[in-house]
Amino acid sequence: MSARLEMLEKVLAAGSADPFHHYAHAMELRSLGRLDDALAAFTGVRARFPDYVPTYLMAAQVAQELERDEVARDFAARGVETARAAGDDRAVRELGALLALLD
Repeated sequence: MSARLEMLEKVLAAGSADPFHHYAHAMELRSLGRLDDALAAFTGVRARFPDYVPTYLMAAQVAQELERDEVARDFAARGVETARAAGDDRAVRELGALLALLD
């Protein structure tokens, strides 16, 4: 286990309600090549913090890497809606581009 992953798991175990901590945990799992764990963590971030826009693109990319295209499409489509609601045009473009690749 990486030192960063260990630190993030301690932060989460302490009850952090900061969406970035949960997102960073999922990203660290991804960087370690633990894609199934990362996707599960991103799914948890979406459930707990549905308005946290960065989650959607990263989760869709991980799902795509795992060849779970339906899951990737779902994350990308929901992400477009969430990014639009947040006024995040860049995320709308990035998620839209990924969604077009998946169709």
